[in-house]
Amino acid sequence: MAKQPQNKSAISPTREEDFPQWYQQVVRAADMAENSEVRGCMVIKPWGYGIWERIQQQLDQMFKDTGHENAYFPLLIPLSYLEEEAKHAEGFATECAVVTHHRLEAAKDEDGKTRLVPSGELTEPLVIRPTSETIIGAAFSRWVESYRDLPLLINQWANVMRWEMRPRLFLRTAEFLWQEGHTAHETKEEALEETDKMLGVYAKFMREHLALPVVMGRKTENERFPGAEDTLCVEAMVQDRKAIQAGTSHFLGQNFAKASNIQFTGRDGNLEHVWTTSWGVSTRMIGTVIMAHGDDDGLILPPRIAPNHIVIVPIIPKEQHREPVMAAVHQLAAELREQRFHDDRLSVRIDDRDLNGGVKNWEWIKKGVPLRVEVGPRDLEKGSVAVTRRDQGPKSKAFLPTAEFIASATATLQDIQDQLYQRALDFREAHSVRLDTKDAFYDFFQKKGAQGGFAVAHWAGSNEDEDQLKKDLQVTIRCIPFDEAYAEEGTCFYTGKASQRRLIFAKSY
Repeated sequence: MAKQPQNKSAISPTREEDFPQWYQQVVRAADMAENSEVRGCMVIKPWGYGIWERIQQQLDQMFKDTGHENAYFPLLIPLSYLEEEAKHAEGFATECAVVTHHRLEAAKDEDGKTRLVPSGELTEPLVIRPTSETIIGAAFSRWVESYRDLPLLINQWANVMRWEMRPRLFLRTAEFLWQEGHTAHETKEEALEETDKMLGVYAKFMREHLALPVVMGRKTENERFPGAEDTLCVEAMVQDRKAIQAGTSHFLGQNFAKASNIQFTGRDGNLEHVWTTSWGVSTRMIGTVIMAHGDDDGLILPPRIAPNHIVIVPIIPKEQHREPVMAAVHQLAAELREQRFHDDRLSVRIDDRDLNGGVKNWEWIKKGVPLRVEVGPRDLEKGSVAVTRRDQGPKSKAFLPTAEFIASATATLQDIQDQLYQRALDFREAHSVRLDTKDAFYDFFQKKGAQGGFAVAHWAGSNEDEDQLKKDLQVTIRCIPFDEAYAEEGTCFYTGKASQRRLIFAKSY
């Protein structure tokens, strides 16, 4: 394996040359995931899964801090359960994978070859869960009898399947990992409060852990979750100026409660239906992090979700240097591991593989490790270490006294975290434009040389107008932002009607 050529990026093509291909190459170069033999499904490799584990652990604690408990529900859902909620079933109908048989039998084909043929047709088809509102609703109907059983605050970590024709690793695959929260409440007000609260949890996590400056808002009726009365969302901008819906929280009203017959005896002795919510985020967040923070040398990980905060690369030019260098490296790692970054001890890896130091360094650059440290004989003589931050260029090496580096390591990691957030925020602000006319709006997205971004514009159009806009430009209303900075009277650029608020429009993944 050769060293990285000087003055060239590690990833080809670059972001400017071909952003979608750059993304695929970053995933590959960071050794995060690969396509599987099953079309549309992926194998998540240890580095990619390590990132997911960090996300899962941190989010799970935030859920528990807000009173939620984990449970697990079946992968297979009776078709009749989906049929009970018509809008929900219709919304997922084209994405469902269906199990129709329960065994295989050997049979000979015309060429005499043995084939396995499905047999034992099921009396009712089973849908591999695209989401679990209906199967969890069935359980809730058994668990709830009285208002004293409420609220039910349940979360599930699971895999789901939505048949995807144009897969892209982490961003959109047929099978993916996620969490889905499902709650049942005594009153509408409590359910609405839950919907808002969990969106706030997502926004806090994305801003403080993923370094993503998300916009919180409400989806339009056209973009609402199937069967929901209201859908709230967090939207992020990535470096090709497209939007990604990073997470959603849904107020389901009593629609699913009535379909699943989730009833309880109220305080007045009358039988009532519960009010429910659901909310979820998925491995799509990993794709969002790649696209928001990565550069032409590969992945850049926010320290809070990095599987390793620091990688130490021993430099051993001669065998006689091995023992003193390795002793110093292990001592350095031990002292660093005593430091705490937020709620965790520092995760430190020693890369003592029998490979050239340059090769190892470039591997960790492409994987996005926040801090790389080199320790060699000269460093031992000086009592220092060579430190490189991943949010800076690969040549931006600093030589620090060992004790000073140990004492400042967690502060440096936090600075990287903060710098990544600010960089992403500056990028979003630089590519968010207020537009007031239809010509300016269309030019923003389709004029030759136009690069797009977030169009911030007044809207008073119909559902049909939204559909036409999507047909014309592949642009959708990403959200009706909550921030009062968007609240101002104006005129809809599309219809000329009065509008009370600006909305965010963008092309999206």
